[in-house]
Amino acid sequence: MSPREEEDHEDVELQHHLLHRHPHTSPNKEPPAPLITKDVKQTSLVSSGSIKAIASCTFYSFCSVSMILVNKSLASSYNHLIDGNLNVLLVVFQAIIAAVSVEICRMMHWVQYPPLNWETAKAWAPVNVFFCLMLFTGMVSLETNSVPMVTVFKNVTNIITTAGDYIFFDSQPEGLAMAAFAVMFLGAVAAAQNDIHVTATGLFWMVANCLATSSYVLYMKFATQNIKLSKFGMVFVNNVLCVALLLPVAFLNGELATFLNAEQVHTWDYAGKNAFAGFIGFFLNFASLHCVSVTGPSTYAIVGSLNKIPVAILGYLIFDSVIDSKTWFFISVSLCGGFLYSYAKIRSANQRAAQSQEAK
Repeated sequence: MSPREEEDHEDVELQHHLLHRHPHTSPNKEPPAPLITKDVKQTSLVSSGSIKAIASCTFYSFCSVSMILVNKSLASSYNHLIDGNLNVLLVVFQAIIAAVSVEICRMMHWVQYPPLNWETAKAWAPVNVFFCLMLFTGMVSLETNSVPMVTVFKNVTNIITTAGDYIFFDSQPEGLAMAAFAVMFLGAVAAAQNDIHVTATGLFWMVANCLATSSYVLYMKFATQNIKLSKFGMVFVNNVLCVALLLPVAFLNGELATFLNAEQVHTWDYAGKNAFAGFIGFFLNFASLHCVSVTGPSTYAIVGSLNKIPVAILGYLIFDSVIDSKTWFFISVSLCGGFLYSYAKIRSANQRAAQSQEAK
């Protein structure tokens, strides 16, 4: 047999072997792709959900920390130059810039949302009312309580928010998540053990701030689920209503007059920092709404508490803020609580994914 005939004979045997192993497959076609197992599907599902949650929390944390640092820069640079403060008016300025920014995006056809109408404003108004109450009670509580006591009650707010999430949205809290809240709460109490003193007036304003903050977060979730509006539309409505509610407050408490009479703040630096803060506020609004809708009020609250860690460290590096041993202790305990909460959420996501796959 010639070499050519031997090659042809080997090809015929190879084709026969392939047909014998896969009788329904032509030798010119590739063998069928391997089936995706349940475990692979489950892993990809969990990874996708976890990545979305991590991304939304990271984006919210970045915007929130950036906003705090910019406002801290404004306060440290200009508060000593004026008689009083401009806290409420700063929120108004930044809300105006955020509303203008999102409206420009709509005019450029980058985003779409319907014009503001009475029904939408009425449905969204409680978000802004709770936000204004949160700001007001927070400022008063800082005046009537020590900072360590405010920190302790902020951790109580997280527990109230989780309870409300369970009552109103049937979101079952994980045992480990509650343990994480307990760790952070006890850490704050331990850090404030030498400063724990409270008056009846201070307690009233702190409780009011806890309830206002939890109500703000919980109603924001309700609004994102039930108001038929895009996230950018929600950002626009939120900032327009914020200006409508807070500008009269700034006028009545004298902040508007203080600003108009204080030539020290009529500078390009002050205007530029306010414009930058308003631009960040545009993203912070979107990030907050997205974080609440993707992860829920409890996770949003815990991320807000953990934001104190990068703020403290960056404040130390940028503004030469002092971090004492109590603050380092609180940071360490908060990190432990944050890691425990993250583990609880990841484990819960794995369990839900496994149950959904078994049901299929």
